[in-house]
Amino acid sequence: MNFWRRWTQYPQSTTLRKVLFQVHLWTGIALGVYVLLMSVSGTALVYRIDLARRFSREPAIVVGPHHLTVDELTAAAQRAYPQYEVLSVSPRRKPNLAVEILLQSGQKKIERLFNPFTGADVGEAVTPGFRAVQWLVSFHDDLLNPPVGREVNGVGAMLTTLLCLSGALIWWPGSGKWRPRLTVDWKANRNKLNWALHNALGFWSVGFVLMWGISGIYLCFPEPFNALSDFLDPVRGFSRQPRVSDRILFWLAQAHFGRFGGLPIKLVWTVFGILPIVLMVTGFLMWWHRVLRPTLRRDLAVRSGGSRIKGAEPEAGD
Repeated sequence: MNFWRRWTQYPQSTTLRKVLFQVHLWTGIALGVYVLLMSVSGTALVYRIDLARRFSREPAIVVGPHHLTVDELTAAAQRAYPQYEVLSVSPRRKPNLAVEILLQSGQKKIERLFNPFTGADVGEAVTPGFRAVQWLVSFHDDLLNPPVGREVNGVGAMLTTLLCLSGALIWWPGSGKWRPRLTVDWKANRNKLNWALHNALGFWSVGFVLMWGISGIYLCFPEPFNALSDFLDPVRGFSRQPRVSDRILFWLAQAHFGRFGGLPIKLVWTVFGILPIVLMVTGFLMWWHRVLRPTLRRDLAVRSGGSRIKGAEPEAGD
């Protein structure tokens, strides 16, 4: 029987499938916490624009008879914070909006909003909620440590893509056996239910996870993608219209956070953004029941002088 026939009918008997299983297993173990953190932060950032608007409140300013000059606002800020030095005064385009003033004392900097008519301090320029959104963006994009964090994220995206592709290949059970893996039998016992969830959710979410992996690589390492774009779709003369390759790369970046469409798209991205967490949990439980727990039991039996306990039976369908 040739390889292709064995793969289509009895993939579990092939060496490739066994190798891919080990790749999938150990990549998943290595990426467990990383996938959890990226899924949670990425799902939250689907609503980044909404959160930024929510926390970027502007204080109401009553228009007065005299708009203070930059020097007058500097003096007002200096009186309000005598221990600080005024670094910059940033008036807004609309004269009735609060003026942002940056102050520094030693290594500490603060940004405050001042009434442009009275010189009164009206609050923080950056609210705690907006600062939390900025922190979340920095964490998801750069792991709070650019540019090294961006490179680590790129490697994480590569491994996530590998995890997705290896999972898609080992999911295949053979012709005539794949349909049951698309659904979940909720009446099955705990171990079989966990195994069925991992397989069904993995199948239905594979497109999203692959998209996030590839788009994550692009956002961290855009140079190879741009070079490929120039090679396959070179610039021909002057044109205001973007190339097809440019549109594809733009869509790829937008798709990473679901920044097109409206609320329905965001809700879809939210649901599928949570599924990688479920896949990591169900995958870990499978590893625990099939490998870790039997190994721990055998070691305990040996140490206590008891007989060796046989390993747990394979999960259904493997």
